[in-house]
Amino acid sequence: MYPETTPETSLSGVRMSDDVAAAEARRIITDAYKPTPDTPTSYRDTSPLPAYGDAPPVMQPDRRIVPAWAAGTAVAGIGVGAAFVGVGCGLWLACQGFAAVSLTSVLFVTLPIAAVAGVFAAIGTALRSLKGVHTETHHHYRGPVSQHHTTSRTYGLSARTHNEHTS
Repeated sequence: MYPETTPETSLSGVRMSDDVAAAEARRIITDAYKPTPDTPTSYRDTSPLPAYGDAPPVMQPDRRIVPAWAAGTAVAGIGVGAAFVGVGCGLWLACQGFAAVSLTSVLFVTLPIAAVAGVFAAIGTALRSLKGVHTETHHHYRGPVSQHHTTSRTYGLSARTHNEHTS
């Protein structure tokens, strides 16, 4: 035990009076809640540094230039790693799906195929729409020409279409 909380004489077997016991209890409680002395946790040495040589200090700029091939290799490595993690997770999930043959596992196997087909269909639609945007139509007429414009409006629950012809 600590010397300030340990009594000097051994009082085992000796009965203390109530006043002495209360005073001893107050002393123990006071010692227990006494603030600890401040202990420094850091130290800054403010003494001047010794000078070596006669040249003044020169600023050393930090310009780290990463070559393009190194940055490209790092990005490619991250991409390949992410792809392999994705493929590994997909294979693990596929094996989990094949382990339990049920409607859920059949859907689990067919839904990725449907998702890939949906992505290809979306890409095909986008390419077809981009191809249709830049079409130019040239009409070459000989003789008298009459133009008729048709305006279509579609509305309603059953999609009724009304065409209006103007000359």
